[in-house]
Amino acid sequence: MKKEKILFWSATTLIALFEGLMPILTFNTDMAKDGIRHLGYPDYFGTALVVFKVLGALALIIPMVPKRFKEWAYAGFAFDFIFAMISHVAVDGITGETFMLIAVAILAVSYVYYHKLSESAS
Repeated sequence: MKKEKILFWSATTLIALFEGLMPILTFNTDMAKDGIRHLGYPDYFGTALVVFKVLGALALIIPMVPKRFKEWAYAGFAFDFIFAMISHVAVDGITGETFMLIAVAILAVSYVYYHKLSESAS
């Protein structure tokens, strides 16, 4: 049980930092705005992404959030990572999308161990 908790919280913390804290700190920078424009998206799309990323990160790290919301947060992050990878490949070609694959793997670890811990608590 201890190993499962460590794996869950390590993976979930990385996702929360990457998807919750980092966007708050960087969404209004020129580099972030240029990145959104480079992919062909309007500026307001970046703002909407930040709002949903922060809400999703909070849903994952706050224990009393209902399971259904956590499931939606996991799905949202999976879609975010997959579609970010598709957007980058469509615009820039295959240029080393390893980072997004790593993010998907970390999200998968969090998701699997979330369910293992939920089952053992029941």
